[in-house]
Amino acid sequence: MPWSRILSTIVASPLALGAIWLGGWYYTLGFAILVYLAHREYLNLVRAKGIIPAGKTSLFLTICLVCCANINPQFADALLPLAGTFICFYLLFKPKMATIADLAASILGLFYIGYLPSFWVRLRSLGRSLTLNDSVFPFPETWQLGADGVRHLSEGLTLTLIAFGCIVAADIGAYVFGRCFGRTPLSDISPKKTVEGAIFGIASSVAVATAGGWYIHWPAWPETGVALGLLIGIASLLGDLTESLMKRDAGVKDSGQLIPGHGGILDRADSYVFTAPIVYYFATLVLPLLRG
Repeated sequence: MPWSRILSTIVASPLALGAIWLGGWYYTLGFAILVYLAHREYLNLVRAKGIIPAGKTSLFLTICLVCCANINPQFADALLPLAGTFICFYLLFKPKMATIADLAASILGLFYIGYLPSFWVRLRSLGRSLTLNDSVFPFPETWQLGADGVRHLSEGLTLTLIAFGCIVAADIGAYVFGRCFGRTPLSDISPKKTVEGAIFGIASSVAVATAGGWYIHWPAWPETGVALGLLIGIASLLGDLTESLMKRDAGVKDSGQLIPGHGGILDRADSYVFTAPIVYYFATLVLPLLRG
């Protein structure tokens, strides 16, 4: 592994963990900056194909989606169709007639770079009591008082850390095991990925999720931990392959050069795009059914 990649990880990891720990608007605004940079990289990939999306409009609406998710998740759900309608309206009345590709790329960017990642903000906010003070950077809600009188990590913080841990474990497991033992190519989209690496990466995700389920006492934690770990590991892999497909189609090696040794924001965050909605709905729909 290149030293530049290792140093970038050493610098970025404390910043990411600090933002996750703080939560609230601290986390949301830091996340919005990453989404802004990722959306710019996405627009560059699209333009490399000769497509002219509604760049500034979709970029602004993407940031709005992320910020609305912190105020109230229902706001983000309501904003998505409204934002899509506004983008269509904008493209319809451009001086130069837009194409189907322009429209599709603009809507995809709104969904792929804005709506799906906004679930990371929703996930971190789970268990938070919404008050007026949330709009003025309150002291972060990191702890919750349990029935036993002991302070525990809040639900949103715990689930976010578990989800991030699963993705990191899957990435490291797939990279190390694939380099050492990988023999069978996984897909032409990403020739360096192997079946052996993918399997071990998913297994690493399962191990972390199962440990997390045991730690926070999920109902039937062995089964639920394995199920969530499988979902995260597979979604992480699909996110990686999706971004690789876009880069291959655009004819570029990396989405950007912002992070030494990693490339762009999309190159580093592709595994995180599809995972947050899965974890969020697993926690808000599946686990309550098992408890009830």
